[in-house]
Amino acid sequence: MDKDITQRLVVVGGGAGGLELTVRLARKYRKNPAVTVTLVDRNPTHIWKPLLHEIATGSLNGNHDETSYLMLAKKFKFSFVMGSVEHIDTDAKQLRLAAVTEANGDSLVNERQLGYDKLVLSVGSICNDFGTPGVMEHSLLLDTRVQAERFHTQFVSQLHRINAQSGDADTQDNYDASLSLIIVGAGATGVELAADLHSVAEQLPSYGFNTFSRDKLRVQLIEAGPRILPALPERVSASVHTELTELGVEVLTDTRVSAIEAQAINTADGRVLDANLVVWAAGVQAPAFLGDSGLPVDRIGRVHVTDQLLVQGHNDIFSIGDCCACEMPDGGYVPPRAQSAHQMASVAYKNIVRQLDGKPLKTFLYKDLGSLISLSKFSTVGNLMGNLMRGTVFVEGWLARLFYLSLYRMHQLAIHGWWATSLIMLNDRLYKATRADIKLH
Repeated sequence: MDKDITQRLVVVGGGAGGLELTVRLARKYRKNPAVTVTLVDRNPTHIWKPLLHEIATGSLNGNHDETSYLMLAKKFKFSFVMGSVEHIDTDAKQLRLAAVTEANGDSLVNERQLGYDKLVLSVGSICNDFGTPGVMEHSLLLDTRVQAERFHTQFVSQLHRINAQSGDADTQDNYDASLSLIIVGAGATGVELAADLHSVAEQLPSYGFNTFSRDKLRVQLIEAGPRILPALPERVSASVHTELTELGVEVLTDTRVSAIEAQAINTADGRVLDANLVVWAAGVQAPAFLGDSGLPVDRIGRVHVTDQLLVQGHNDIFSIGDCCACEMPDGGYVPPRAQSAHQMASVAYKNIVRQLDGKPLKTFLYKDLGSLISLSKFSTVGNLMGNLMRGTVFVEGWLARLFYLSLYRMHQLAIHGWWATSLIMLNDRLYKATRADIKLH
């Protein structure tokens, strides 16, 4: 690579794959003034997306587990720009970033342009309501930390309502002192949220909610298909279904939602199900600006990429994670999982380096290492695959839980390194010894 030419490497999206890629590129080129690395994200901090349901229930304090992008930028010598991309001008090689405003509407930062030489799109996915009336108006989403905290606020308010009414004889006959939640979508997020809600409910009496018990919590998990966790093997699905039923979760399969109203949902077969809170966790799509910018996208807005993770027709744009449609040899597409983003980040890193060095690019081949579903403290279920195993190995219980917890540590390790991750683990132990197990404010 010509040392006189500055290469502007820009990564959009600081999720699991995007942040890992940014850190690796920054480490690689930190002593090379001819290369700059910039991360763009609409949020100031990073939260591992599989943890959002725990922030929603209060079993995890997001303020403790967040990671500052500016802190990482200082540590690894890359630049961080906070903002949302509105458009990509592929001819001029520029991003248009939306203006940043305060809650009251006052402008903080005007609309900006950001140039690039190599661009990586790692913007994840957002909720897909499939055109269902009332989803955006009357349900809660769990795509972002802000949405998870919004759920948490309403959840805690409902808990206080129930606790007060259950202990007040004058109101018991006038109010239903119970909490009813409906979760639409029985993928990993919906299933794990349902289990974690029951875990929190079981602990509430020890935190002063003396009149609350798990029988006052009603959780209904709705899935349009014939079984929960449709993307996972049937044995995992069946085992998780049994575990949820034993916890008291009502699992409704083959049930399609036709509309959502205030505190109720309508099903396609004519039923009306009442609920204090409704969570929509069914379906994903990529952000609209990708297709609006003229990039080749599929029916849910994901960018079509080659087997080298280059956006089709663009030799200077890569895409990884949930926002890209990467076809596998069997004709299917790489699933939207954290392990997919991690594997893609690794290959994208190698290909960017090889491209700058004038070398041929490597081919990405997804390796399914299995999937694990956490049912909070009650159980963990999944399947594992790898070089040391022949076929698929079904796991559950403490062994599965150990593997599940290791996934987050591997993500931290990829970002912070061994020493810092060890200190984070020690800090987590100290934090748990001095703080409540659940957040109720």
